Amino acid sequence: MNIVVCLKQVPGTTEVKIDPKTNTLIRQGIKNIVNPFDTYALEEGVRLKERFTGKVTALSMGPPQAIEMLRDAISVGADDAILLSDVAFAGSDTWATAYTLGKAVEKIKTCDLVICGRQTIDGDTGQVGPELAEMLGVPFISYVSKVEEISSGVMCVHRMVEDGYETIEATLPAVITVVKEINTPRLPSLRGMTRAKSAQIPTWTAQDIGIEKEKAGLAGSATQVVKVFFPQRTHHAEMLKGDPETQVSALIEKLREAKLV
Repeated sequence: MNIVVCLKQVPGTTEVKIDPKTNTLIRQGIKNIVNPFDTYALEEGVRLKERFTGKVTALSMGPPQAIEMLRDAISVGADDAILLSDVAFAGSDTWATAYTLGKAVEKIKTCDLVICGRQTIDGDTGQVGPELAEMLGVPFISYVSKVEEISSGVMCVHRMVEDGYETIEATLPAVITVVKEINTPRLPSLRGMTRAKSAQIPTWTAQDIGIEKEKAGLAGSATQVVKVFFPQRTHHAEMLKGDPETQVSALIEKLREAKLV
């Protein structure tokens, strides 16, 4: 069974800066971490490989420094890793990102299952997984909390819902997004760290995966951020004087002035 796990580097801080020209995150000089939800996707990929045999390929689109994140993926059980890095990918929204990842998965060819985290903590949209499935033309299941069985080209999973879970079957190949309830990510082993250190991780460019440049990056983004700003928060407190009855009357009057009652 050949599994591709999509990983993303995200800012490891809440003190982010925005490029005023492109309205995108300025990532230079910021410590990056692997998107927390993606760690569960990677762990599940490795567990499925151990259950059903096969291969796990970690796939990421990002700047050259994302190589270190992919080495970490190898240290916990991924067999191979591929980085998609090209200026043509810069500024991609979820649609352009899904397009680029889809072209990479097609180049990998032998892929039975793509696993993504349910969402990223920088964008929080949860859109890349379903859009990737649409690009590949395969079934999609979100919020997977357990992979029950995979047999004869069909997978059976539990999909988490508000008051329990649904049992869903899908034919392979397929794309799923997983929730943190699915497993507990493992720590890297000494053997894994040794293998990761010497691993050859290829970097694929837009040309390598046959990207149509007008469909990638800012040019291929169906949505554009018009403006990003931090809201200005102001606080004003006023002490109401007098006896309780006077204070209540004054409070009600101020609420009426503010049209809150």
